[in-house]
Amino acid sequence: MKFLAISGSARRASTNTAMLYALQSVAGSAHTVSVYDRVGELPVFSPDLELPEPPLEVARLARAIADADGLILASPEYIRSIPGGLKNAIDWLVSRQEVIGKPIVLAHASHRGDDMLRQLRVVLATLSGRFNEELFLRLHLMKLSPEEVGAHLSEPRHQDEMRRFLDDFASFCKAA
Repeated sequence: MKFLAISGSARRASTNTAMLYALQSVAGSAHTVSVYDRVGELPVFSPDLELPEPPLEVARLARAIADADGLILASPEYIRSIPGGLKNAIDWLVSRQEVIGKPIVLAHASHRGDDMLRQLRVVLATLSGRFNEELFLRLHLMKLSPEEVGAHLSEPRHQDEMRRFLDDFASFCKAA
């Protein structure tokens, strides 16, 4: 199964991005996880820029989504809300065909952020009829550096949890 993991953080030392790279490293031969960590490079959404062709970075993201069997989104919360960069990326996708019916799940690298997650769940359920709210990976990694995240997630119990998450998502993607 081929997954695209989108980080909602524009921060280079993002805990959520580091978590997605850890998911990529445990995927094994059963799954492929590509990480998109460039939401900060997308231009501010404007319907005027969509046609005839969207900006290059938007087109790259759309192609990556089209090539994926499913999307994994991971995001920090800013002021109890969806970060602007991720919301901007989603705005670019709303009127595109690539995301319609695409299976989507969430992962989160903190013990908090529930207000943002509630908002993001509403947005994703609107974006795709295949958003799975039940399948959710939450790892308590807040305040760790990307290197510390990698070391923490190399523990066997976390590796098993991440593999189960990917396997469960693959099963969901194959169903219906």
